[in-house]
Amino acid sequence: MIAETEKPDSSKGSSAKTRFRYVLITPARDEARYIRKTLEAMIRQSLPPLKWVIVSDGSTDGTDEIVQEYASRFEWITLLRMPERRERHFAGKVGAFYAGYEQVKNLEYDVVGNLDGDSSFDPDYIAYLLQKFEENPRLGVAGTNYIEDEWDESLKHDYRFSNIEDVTGQCQLFRKECFEAIGGYKPSKIGGIDLIATLSARMAGWKTQVFTDKLLFHHRQQGTAQFFKYTVEWSNGRKDYLFGSHPLWEIFRATYRLTKKPYIIGGCLLLAGYSWAFIRRSQKTVSEEFTRFRRSEQLSRLSRIAGNINPFRGRGSARTN
Repeated sequence: MIAETEKPDSSKGSSAKTRFRYVLITPARDEARYIRKTLEAMIRQSLPPLKWVIVSDGSTDGTDEIVQEYASRFEWITLLRMPERRERHFAGKVGAFYAGYEQVKNLEYDVVGNLDGDSSFDPDYIAYLLQKFEENPRLGVAGTNYIEDEWDESLKHDYRFSNIEDVTGQCQLFRKECFEAIGGYKPSKIGGIDLIATLSARMAGWKTQVFTDKLLFHHRQQGTAQFFKYTVEWSNGRKDYLFGSHPLWEIFRATYRLTKKPYIIGGCLLLAGYSWAFIRRSQKTVSEEFTRFRRSEQLSRLSRIAGNINPFRGRGSARTN
């Protein structure tokens, strides 16, 4: 069984100081259950944004009223209402993001962020990430690991095996120049907009990184806004195929997934979803260039993982890191 990585101390303070300015956009659809936690986390930040646009994407559950309560108290919070639509999908989320982006694109800022309306974090969380941008001019995309606290209290990603360069979309911050260079988010009904953005940034020569000294709390299991929680992994496997994941990587990923909740079934569903798309030869949603780049990264990581767990490595000599 693979051991859990040590959780960062999310209560530990940070002395991060930065001159960087930032704006945030939150596409929110029926987030009344969670969005107050996000609002409270943001108003406690040591460094507030120039502007935070919360785009209500046809919400009907009281999300607008909660956001307006805070917008009336804090001038940097803006509620933008989108028309109601019947279908919920990630292409709609991108549309909502760009509606918010229109409200901030002419402001003078250094970093633009996409923040989920069901997340929370420490008061110095954003300042910590901004400092990383200031320290490294080639850093294009930044974020942190997270816990889905209503599903599993363990860290979502074990970066001995996951790619620490893949910044997930719960809170994804972009250097302005990087976001513009990659053409921003690409609409995709099945999701993966955060993955496409980070890989596109690396393909364009930018550095992308998850920083592990801070932690985000995601209050809903990823993907359950569209799927039942026990079938999310089937959908994830199918998306892995559509986004060009290598078959060998998927086998290893599914094997590791057996050890996470829901135990056994999660890994089986992940591999079943990938295999189903593979057998049907489903049309990929990314370019051949994107697929080659992603598979090259995956095979390189598999090679490093294999070297780290080689049982004969280090016998007769001291192991070096």
